[in-house]
Amino acid sequence: MEIKWTDRAMKKIEGSVQAHSDKQVKLKYDTDGCGCVVSGVTALWLVDEKDGDDVLVETNAYPVLVEKSKMVFLDEKMTIDFNETANSYMLTCPSQILNPRMSLTVK
Repeated sequence: MEIKWTDRAMKKIEGSVQAHSDKQVKLKYDTDGCGCVVSGVTALWLVDEKDGDDVLVETNAYPVLVEKSKMVFLDEKMTIDFNETANSYMLTCPSQILNPRMSLTVK
């Protein structure tokens, strides 16, 4: 899996990562309240530690934890961008927008 941060996304998340230097960035495929695992929504989380199912994906900026069991719902190549107008992160891949309004949550 390849994840790339755009310059806008790196600039935006930098302050949060520095403010929570004890945490790691996680790309969470969240299924809570979605009714079914296939209907999950991606989000960025800052977490205390790696869970047993997490794998660390090296990126062009901040390494990202991804749940191995949920990788099937993600694409092989993804980009994390920041949309200034929506004030949210955006997860894209070459063929589609996976989440145009991805939140960042400190856990």
